[in-house]
Amino acid sequence: MISIENLTVRFGGVVALDHIGAEFSANVSGLIGPNGAGKTTTMNVISGFLDAHNGHVIVEGTDLVKLAPHKRVQWGLRRSFQKEQIANDLTVRENLMAITDHLRGARVEKRADLERAAEFAGVTGILGKMGRDLNTFERRLTDVARCVIGHPKMIMFDEPAGGLTPEETERLGDLILGIHDLTGAKVLVIDHDVELIERICAETLVLDFGKRVAFGPTSEVLRDPAVQAAYLGIDVEEEHA
Repeated sequence: MISIENLTVRFGGVVALDHIGAEFSANVSGLIGPNGAGKTTTMNVISGFLDAHNGHVIVEGTDLVKLAPHKRVQWGLRRSFQKEQIANDLTVRENLMAITDHLRGARVEKRADLERAAEFAGVTGILGKMGRDLNTFERRLTDVARCVIGHPKMIMFDEPAGGLTPEETERLGDLILGIHDLTGAKVLVIDHDVELIERICAETLVLDFGKRVAFGPTSEVLRDPAVQAAYLGIDVEEEHA
């Protein structure tokens, strides 16, 4: 379970996250909301890139906000970013090795882990390809491979479907759905593609202006009038007038 408790972040007089709370029990959960809602801020706090003024993020009994950022990686936290963190001057294999180099274990175990991640993400055939030569979808797949290396316990994806075709988005969604079976990790996904969120996320938290708007089963959340007004731009009263 991913338990977010009373999470609060302030930038001067601006409250970016206002006592956010949710308990994610699903294997894949969503985090949605309009631009500026606090979604990436939430991920940045969980990752350790931002300090919370208050609150906790507890996963498998560990409060991540109490760990240094590098300790969170060692614990098993992984994430992708809106812009993929793929080094253009390295091959796909070398990009994956950059992750294994920071993890504990024997070299042979790390090599086997890398090969397993590459096979899962479907990048085995492009391990020798330079980062600069990857197309958008190949970069996304490489990001997935990077995230499943090293026995992760929690993985966060920040807009993984950005710039993808519908067919590529469907394949990416299938990969994300398969992560728990491969690694046992809980997955949290931010994306503006509501169809993707509805298909792969059993639970979803909706934020707006740093406040919790709704949380629960995704199908129910997306029918919530407050969510439709804040995020989907639907005025339920006008729709039924």
